[in-house]
Amino acid sequence: MSFFGLFGGGNDNETVEKYIKEGAVVIDVRTPEEFREGHVKGSQNIVLNNIPTAVEEIKALNKKVIAVCRSGARSGQATSFLSKKGIDVVNGGPWQNVAKFLN
Repeated sequence: MSFFGLFGGGNDNETVEKYIKEGAVVIDVRTPEEFREGHVKGSQNIVLNNIPTAVEEIKALNKKVIAVCRSGARSGQATSFLSKKGIDVVNGGPWQNVAKFLN
């Protein structure tokens, strides 16, 4: 099992690219300070601790979700939580991993 697999399932670039082509929204679960230092173009910043209160907002987007953070650990936690809430989500891992497909 990969490191990301320990935290809600890391995904290979092929899966991330597929989700992007299908119009997925990227949710960055880092702090606002980290987000300001760099992020995926067009991504939404919802801090990991706020994910539980944002479930309905995320569901209302009616899109697949790619969760990202700095290393993949926090996005893995968000992925695990959101998938249990019925959201089609993948762990994109570090935000730079997803940015290379969009920026």
